[in-house]
Amino acid sequence: MHLIQRMKIWKELRRLEQRAKEQPSPSTFVDLGQVYINLDLNDKAEGLAEDGLALFPKSIELRQLLDCARRGLRNRRAAELRAKLTRAPSPKLFRELALIQMDLGDSNALHATCQQWSLRFPDDAGCWLMLGQARLTSFYRDLAAREGQEAVQCLERAVGMDPKEVQSRRLLSEVLYRVGAVHEAQKHVQVLREIDPADQEVEQLLSHIATLTDTGAELSVLLDEVESHGSLRNASLEAAQPAPSAENSISEVRTGLARVLELAGVEKATFIRGSKAMVKGQIKDGRDPFLRIVRVTAKAAHRFARRLDIGSASKTIVEGDFGRICICVFGEALAAAQCASDCDVELVLSELQELVAGALHAVEE
Repeated sequence: MHLIQRMKIWKELRRLEQRAKEQPSPSTFVDLGQVYINLDLNDKAEGLAEDGLALFPKSIELRQLLDCARRGLRNRRAAELRAKLTRAPSPKLFRELALIQMDLGDSNALHATCQQWSLRFPDDAGCWLMLGQARLTSFYRDLAAREGQEAVQCLERAVGMDPKEVQSRRLLSEVLYRVGAVHEAQKHVQVLREIDPADQEVEQLLSHIATLTDTGAELSVLLDEVESHGSLRNASLEAAQPAPSAENSISEVRTGLARVLELAGVEKATFIRGSKAMVKGQIKDGRDPFLRIVRVTAKAAHRFARRLDIGSASKTIVEGDFGRICICVFGEALAAAQCASDCDVELVLSELQELVAGALHAVEE
C-alpha cells in the first residue's frame, strides 16, 4: 500500500476512534470496527463490538460485527496452526484446527484435516470423533439418513479405537436413542455409567431410556423413517423433562432482588440477562446510568480477565463518589447493586452470587 494511502487510513481511523468516544452509537462502533477488520486488527474489532453491545445490547449490526471479528480471528488462528502442522504435526494441533474449521462451518477443510490426521496418527481416535461430530451436526440440521449413517459409523469407529473415551460414546448413545435404537443406546449408556458412576446426567438418561420401547428395526430403517417423517423419534433428555414454570422463575428473581435491596446501605439492585433487565430500588428508567455502568464494567472486566488468561471476572466492585457498585456474573446472568461506601460488601456480593446462581435458567420476562 502506498505511504500516502496508509496515512489517510490511519488518519480516518483516529477520527472514527474519537467519534466513537464522544458520540457512541451502533453506527459509529460498526464504522470503526469495519476499519479495524480491513486493517486485519480483528482483536480490536472484537473488543470494540463487545463494548458496543454492553451499551446497545439489542443492536443486530454490532452482533454481526462481533461475529465477523471472531471469524477473522479463527481464520488467522487456523493459518497459524496449518503452518505449525507443516513443521511439527501432533494430534493436539490437528484437534484444535479441526475444532476451528467446525466452528467456521468449513466441511471440506475439516475432512481434509481429518484425513491428514488419520494418515499421520492412525492410532488416534480423535479424527473420527471430529468427523462424527461434524456429520452429527449436519444430521440434526437436515435429518438426512445418509448423514446420520455416516455419523454413527464415525462415532462407532472412535469408540472402537478408544473404548474409555467418554465424548464419542456419549454422542453415539444420544443419536441412537433419538432415532429409536433404544437397546443399542442403552448398552453405551451403561458403559458410560461404569466409567463414571457419579455422572447424574448419565443416570437420568439411563432411567429415561429404560421406560422406552425398542421397535427392533434396523438402524438404516430408523434413519429412513426419520428422514421421511422429518422428525426424530425421541426428544432430547432436556426436552423430555418437565420445564420449570416461567412464573416461578421470574418470581424467584424478584424475591432475590428484594432480598438484596433489604440489605443495609443498598440503594438499587438489578438482574440482567441479555437485553432484559429487572430492577428494584431508586431507579428512574431504563436509561439510568447505573444500568449502563453495570453492563460496561461487567464486559470490560470479563474481557480483561480473558486477555490476561486469569479466569473469569465473576465478582467486581466499582468505587466512586456514588459509593460502591457490586457486580456478580455467572454464565449469562448478571446481578448488581449500588450501595453506600460503608456497607458490608461481602454480604452484598454473597446475596448477588446466590441470586445469579439460582436464576441461570430463569425465563426472560
